[in-house]
Amino acid sequence: MTESPAQKPAAPGRFRLLLTRTSRLPVWWPLPLCALLGTVCGVSYGLLKAPEYAATSYVVAVPAKDSDPAAALGFAQAYGRIATSDSTLSYARVAAGVPARELRTRVETETSPDSPMIAITGTSSRPAEAADIANAVADAVFVSSNQVSKDTGVSLTLFSQAITPDEPVSLPAALSAAVGGCAGGLLGGLVLLVRPRRTNDVTPGGVPAPARHPEPAGERELV
Repeated sequence: MTESPAQKPAAPGRFRLLLTRTSRLPVWWPLPLCALLGTVCGVSYGLLKAPEYAATSYVVAVPAKDSDPAAALGFAQAYGRIATSDSTLSYARVAAGVPARELRTRVETETSPDSPMIAITGTSSRPAEAADIANAVADAVFVSSNQVSKDTGVSLTLFSQAITPDEPVSLPAALSAAVGGCAGGLLGGLVLLVRPRRTNDVTPGGVPAPARHPEPAGERELV
């Protein structure tokens, strides 16, 4: 039983048509397309993602009267590391109103090699909660460190409490669009570098060009 023309697959013809239409485009067409897609993704991310706020509380390590001042710098580095430990977060979760597991992802600490100060930053989609997180963790570190201050010779003092931020720290839609456009343009440039070069194996009608065979030497002389 022979197959009717309507039942024959049309994929090869469509593929040739797609190759023909693509070959008519400029060679640099992936660059603006990727830049446009990146811009659209950046705008969507900036509009759909909830704004994020950050608040920072500062704690400073102070040496005792007869202690080495350099010890305060070393203990500030140590307390900065334990600020995100399980014991500290378990103590701070009550005041912050956030579970310890979630609190771990919302707290960042930063110390300086030149100053015995610890910066504790809390982040949240709500401004007041960001300040509460930073202050709760700072109080937890303050309490735990001062319980052993007689043995270490260093105590912590609250230098500055976190206040409710007025503006978010997340990227606005315009900036995220610019970042997305730049990333898309970079991706389009990479596509241009790795894409295969065009050949003339396909004619404008979508039919492969006939192969050219060299003429025999005798026939060229007769002509």
